Amino acid sequence: MTFRTLDDAPSLAGKTALVRVDFNVPMEAGKVTEDTRLRVALPTIQKLRDAGARVALLAHFDRPQGQRVPSMSLKPVVDDLEKLLGAPVRFADDCVGDEAKAALADLEAGGVVLLENVRFHAGEEKNDPAFAAQMAELGDLYVNDAFSAAHRAHASTEGLARLLPAYAGESMRRELDALDAALGNPQKPVIGIVGGAKVSTKLDLLKNLVGKLDRLAIGGGMANTFLFAQGVDIGGSLAEKDMADTARDILAEAEAKGCEILLPIDVVVAKDVKPGVDTHTVLAREEIGGDEKILDAGPLTVEKLIKAMALSRTLIWNGPLGVFEVPPFDAATVKAAQAAAQLAKAGALVAVAGGGDTVAALHHAGVAEDMTFVSTAGGAFLEWMEGKPLPGVEALRA
Repeated sequence: MTFRTLDDAPSLAGKTALVRVDFNVPMEAGKVTEDTRLRVALPTIQKLRDAGARVALLAHFDRPQGQRVPSMSLKPVVDDLEKLLGAPVRFADDCVGDEAKAALADLEAGGVVLLENVRFHAGEEKNDPAFAAQMAELGDLYVNDAFSAAHRAHASTEGLARLLPAYAGESMRRELDALDAALGNPQKPVIGIVGGAKVSTKLDLLKNLVGKLDRLAIGGGMANTFLFAQGVDIGGSLAEKDMADTARDILAEAEAKGCEILLPIDVVVAKDVKPGVDTHTVLAREEIGGDEKILDAGPLTVEKLIKAMALSRTLIWNGPLGVFEVPPFDAATVKAAQAAAQLAKAGALVAVAGGGDTVAALHHAGVAEDMTFVSTAGGAFLEWMEGKPLPGVEALRA
């Protein structure tokens, strides 16, 4: 897709840029405990500062339900942001009105202001045009650098973009470029890995992917549902047995569209999900004890998946292959992740991954930095993979 970036903007010197960032960071006792989302915003902030623009940052924190909740203020973010940026950051006690205007009034070129939590106003989540107009009064242009919030049609993600010249920030641009490389205009063949517990939560995703991929590996608890749908005795494994017909429909659709589905050919089973428990590996279509649970894909399955990745040019990954949080049921996910990262580092595979569990699994495997791109966007990443339009992105189309 084609969208407007800061490189398309006319002279920024002396202009005020309203920049939507994602500062919904983990906090404890009023202190930021993990600053990745702050770091992600730095390239856009610095690019605007270098161009002589004034930077007003818009963000949400938690769910205050349109009320002013002191414990959900963005003020604690200021100290960490100043350290990362190496420059002063003002704080405005509101994101509209006199407080915000006063904070911007005498701000010099290159100056930065963090405006208070946009969700303190009910108009934010309602995408109220009047609230968006109040924010628009503060700036000359709008920059969206929060892909993670782009699936929401809120005032600061969609409404504001309709009122001012709107551009994608650097983080947003990287995310959109990576996702376009994975699904929009990928190098073929394309393989997908979709894991997780339930088919029902990823139904739209599976339906969209079988029409776009050459191969799709299904793992995690949802693979059990597909095995059950094919008549496999899965013992006491987690499965959505009421989704069996749906699973069969997806398999039929994949066959009709030429997408090869890779299901586990062997599995790791145990009677309980805890470290150190006795485990054994069985072929997926052999009898599994009624008190046993499938908790990971087996080595033959992983070997087949790695060979399939080696034959592919693009990988898109969402969801682990097993209960990776509990060793030894992390083995399949770790081995597959390490293989994908090795192919990506060698330039043989464009490897794009996203979703909270997926990111955690890649970090657990020690390879998150070696993938081509890892999205931390969660819901927005999933909706993009489902083929749904994202309001915050649509507003940036050129």
